[in-house]
Amino acid sequence: MTRQNRSGLRALALACGVALAATAAVAPREAVAQEKVLRAVMHADVRTLDPHWTTQTIAGIHGLLVYDTLFGVDDDFVPQPQMVGKYDISPDKLTYTMTLRDGLRWHDGAAVTTRDIIPSIRRWGARDPAGQRLLLFTDRIEAVDEKTFKIILKEPYGQVLATLGKTSTSVPVMMREKEAMVDPNTQVTEAIGSGPFRFAKDQWVPGSKTVYLKNADYVPRSEPARTLSGGKIPGVDRIELIWMSDPQTAMQALVNGEIDFLEVPQIDFLPILERSRGVSVMKTGKIDSTFGMIRLNHLHPPFDNPKIRQAMYKIINQEDFLRTVVGNPAFYKVCHGLITCGSPLENKGGSAMLAGHDPKGAATAFRAAGYKGEPITILHATDHVTINPLTQVMIQAMREAGLNLDIQAMDWGSVVQRRAKKEPPAQGGWNIFVTTSSGTSGANPIIHTWIGAACDRGLFGWPCDPEVEKLRSAWGFAQTDAERLKIATDLQTRAIENVVYIPTGQWMQPIAYRSDRISGIVPITGITALWGITKR
Repeated sequence: MTRQNRSGLRALALACGVALAATAAVAPREAVAQEKVLRAVMHADVRTLDPHWTTQTIAGIHGLLVYDTLFGVDDDFVPQPQMVGKYDISPDKLTYTMTLRDGLRWHDGAAVTTRDIIPSIRRWGARDPAGQRLLLFTDRIEAVDEKTFKIILKEPYGQVLATLGKTSTSVPVMMREKEAMVDPNTQVTEAIGSGPFRFAKDQWVPGSKTVYLKNADYVPRSEPARTLSGGKIPGVDRIELIWMSDPQTAMQALVNGEIDFLEVPQIDFLPILERSRGVSVMKTGKIDSTFGMIRLNHLHPPFDNPKIRQAMYKIINQEDFLRTVVGNPAFYKVCHGLITCGSPLENKGGSAMLAGHDPKGAATAFRAAGYKGEPITILHATDHVTINPLTQVMIQAMREAGLNLDIQAMDWGSVVQRRAKKEPPAQGGWNIFVTTSSGTSGANPIIHTWIGAACDRGLFGWPCDPEVEKLRSAWGFAQTDAERLKIATDLQTRAIENVVYIPTGQWMQPIAYRSDRISGIVPITGITALWGITKR
């Protein structure tokens, strides 16, 4: 959709009084009228309760409200203890001894113990690529007593704390033993954590509203909140995540005071929001918060052919994607790399291949690579504020290259379910989906799981390249900054050749909120935290 069309739709929507629909969606019930209620519109609807099972960002946001983590990074991305009270690293750097802090209890009242922690690490690590790598270098995890446990390594792997404190999905949240023992490939259906808010399952209406209640028994850390470290203060009695798929409706609801917090305001709405009384706009983090990507399925034709995967680079012009999704050049950046531009590891390895936009030569390149016109199944999330337009731009570019497209329109929650299928497209599988990820995770080759190529153990699309994985491991053991940069450059070059994903650029996504009503927002790049917020 063009910016002109979007502007026309916006004018029509505002003229028709879209606030009426928003008011109906968020009208407070008498039962909660006296409570301090934070009403927020997020980028997606909560459809799964299992933050281990999926990389979906909204599942990570849900997980961070309900659960807690062993470590959390501070504003400089240095991991700090969170559920851990104290820890010790042996002189040979092979044994990490960790003791849980006092006051940790599950929402059902039971104490958190190592019987919960150890299977939680194993369950999360079975699915998350960064966790898989940690477990690869782990000899064993053993309990010392109910509050102390040890991670004993085979080799002195230097990314233990960074991995346990990662901000990107899937977030390494700790679960009760009951849920932690569920097969990692099966979603848990209960959300009983030890975090600052309790999930109100009886009030959950997928497609409409998700409710969280203050955990009055939560004991926060005493340190100030900094990114995912420090005290997670439940500052309101109730959080309601209201699902509004239309960004214009959500923007007007914020302006009219019907909601308090808008996670992903459309960039071209920012001038309206900045002029609105009682509304403020906030940038988060030190580097771009988001990057877009096109993920190809390496298991099935046509993208099991690396030459056809590489031909896709010719139809991708990042400016087209960024102008459509962001619009304002002040908020976006063309980045011909897989490691976040603006981060210490930014490099030019493989960039020439990403910068090879050649729409006139694309059709020839596909034919030369062996493409014979077979249908390409695209999972198109039509309800996602950023992924929908990103997908539309990609579809147009592919059509202009003469590719045979089978477009499957669905909501984002359905994409999340279907992308896990390894069957051929004709049997319910897929060839392409579009997604976004965190700029902070993209800055660390271990945490940056999308750059991996771990075959069946990797993320959806299942790139398979032992050399990529070897380089990622080598980076985790590197001792100097120069060595890390050299390995990161080699890694990016190899991953681009393999086409682990196709980047569509990166941008800074600000948030908007009612500054006349709420305060205490903890700014985090790449994922949103709603603890710490208080309401007047």
